[in-house]
Amino acid sequence: MENKISLLEKIFPEVITEKNFDGKIKKAVDFDLLKDILSENISDAPERYDFTWAGKSRARAEAFRKIDKTLRPCVEESKNFDTTKNLYIEGDNLEVLKLLQQSYLHKVKMIYIDPPYNTGNDFIYRDNFEMDKEKYAADIELFDDDGNKNFSDNPPKNNPQTNPRFHSDWCSMIFSRLILARNLLTDDGVIFISIDDNEQANLKKICDEVFGEKNFVANLIWKSKSGGANDSRYFAVDHEYLIVYAKSADKLFFNLDLEAETSTSYNRKDERGEYSLERLDKQSIRYSPALDFEIISPTGEKYFPKHKDPKHPNATWRWSKETVAERYDELVFENGNVYTKNYKKAGAVPRSLLIDERFGRTRTGKTDFSALFKQEYFSNPKPFKLIKFLSQISTDKDSIILDFFSGSATTAHAVMQLNAEDGGERKFIMVQWPEKCAEKSEAFKAGYKNICEIGKERIRRAGEKIKSESPLTTENLDTGFRVFKVKSANFKNFNISPAELTQEMLKNFLENIKPDRNALDLLFGCLLSWGVEINFSHRQEDFDGATIHNYNDGDLIACFDKNISLEVVKFMAKKKPRRAVFRDACFSRDDQKINAGEIFKLYSPETRIKVI
Repeated sequence: MENKISLLEKIFPEVITEKNFDGKIKKAVDFDLLKDILSENISDAPERYDFTWAGKSRARAEAFRKIDKTLRPCVEESKNFDTTKNLYIEGDNLEVLKLLQQSYLHKVKMIYIDPPYNTGNDFIYRDNFEMDKEKYAADIELFDDDGNKNFSDNPPKNNPQTNPRFHSDWCSMIFSRLILARNLLTDDGVIFISIDDNEQANLKKICDEVFGEKNFVANLIWKSKSGGANDSRYFAVDHEYLIVYAKSADKLFFNLDLEAETSTSYNRKDERGEYSLERLDKQSIRYSPALDFEIISPTGEKYFPKHKDPKHPNATWRWSKETVAERYDELVFENGNVYTKNYKKAGAVPRSLLIDERFGRTRTGKTDFSALFKQEYFSNPKPFKLIKFLSQISTDKDSIILDFFSGSATTAHAVMQLNAEDGGERKFIMVQWPEKCAEKSEAFKAGYKNICEIGKERIRRAGEKIKSESPLTTENLDTGFRVFKVKSANFKNFNISPAELTQEMLKNFLENIKPDRNALDLLFGCLLSWGVEINFSHRQEDFDGATIHNYNDGDLIACFDKNISLEVVKFMAKKKPRRAVFRDACFSRDDQKINAGEIFKLYSPETRIKVI
């Protein structure tokens, strides 16, 4: 029988399925499907277009499952905590997206993410999202109604190239996060997702469902490599994808003035248009022999990178030999140097092929990073020029930009660079799981215990570099960031049945706030629950022995000290805030709490008061 099934499979592979026979999974024939194929009359069974995988319904439910978590501020790891409008959040990005739902609903203009590509061999990310067999069995309903397994200890074995256990968990991971991310986009917002061939097709189908097919904008092709050796089996793969979706395509608008980002002087012109000159040679951190070769001008002069000057021993060309040969007409030989033509883009619609050097390559991303750290801690960081370009065409100068797979914090670098060039005040929100660096890695040896430590340090160094390069125009550039970490909720869990209560428990319940929480924890916890953005200015002042927190210039006033005086309450009320927050322990008696309310009615009747 097995031989017959194998023969049938060669002719009609689509009718072969798997079935449980006495606890063992074996190949079987879908006779209904075979009948449809062989019959002139196709079955009337209902059909619909659908994309699904094992665990999809669970992933959707997970997106809406509530969590008992909060974001705790970390002042000591932040830069310019009180004044910066940028955020760096450490934790599971699914939980972070849930925590941001109220405060940033419809407020993010652009999302860029570079999620794991599901290759299994990235440098730091554990991106091989395979299910364990128990979870997979549950998701494909290989349990009976009593919860007994319908298969042996070994789960079904499929063709590795189509093995749903490999792809299903990745699809679930990205699906639940995109559902939540969509909520944060403004009506004219856009999301860019970097991906390669491993999951590109699946990602496109998932985005069609989450954002709607009508909101598909483009599948951009980014040339990530420039020739050279490649370990691909059939074709040398030189590109990656950027899948683009709008929140509402009819409201999406791209900035067409592509030169708003720079003050470049286009003082030359040929048949292709105006252009400026850019040196072809560059000073590298490490010397690359493949980029060090002779270029002969049309008149016979020989040119080499400037490393012939002992001051520049590592200099090389920016282009490979192949690129020089292909684009030789774009070279200009002057003053003993070789230049390339940087043509002015006259407000053209962005192209779907991002193949120019100005978008960078994978090696460019490494150079960006190495220029700051003198080491390559990440194997494939994106070039900040690529993300700067995406930000430039899709955001306003005061937009919020989110990256919830921030990795080396390239997006933050790009946002600061763009703001420095066009005077913008864009804000970034970086989200990253603090995955540990391998103990044998160069990053760990350099003192970085996890990815977040590297990302935060990159923002510091990139900000300093940008300011040092243009000190006169970047004096007010925001290069700070406010660090938050996902932690358990600030309040104690009182979900205990009466039978479980003890006298000691009752004593602990006299204070509803966990003992390790401070005033800033409570302040930002209130902001999240109230749906207020957590990147506004913060300052504090002391009055009559108490610390008063002033958020966003009086938008919210808070005090969390114990047993405060009514003079403190009066001081706060006279500032006429929109909201006022107190801790229950601020008042030693109930009548003091009532008096505080009366004081606000007298001095600031419009203020909303909350006691936690």
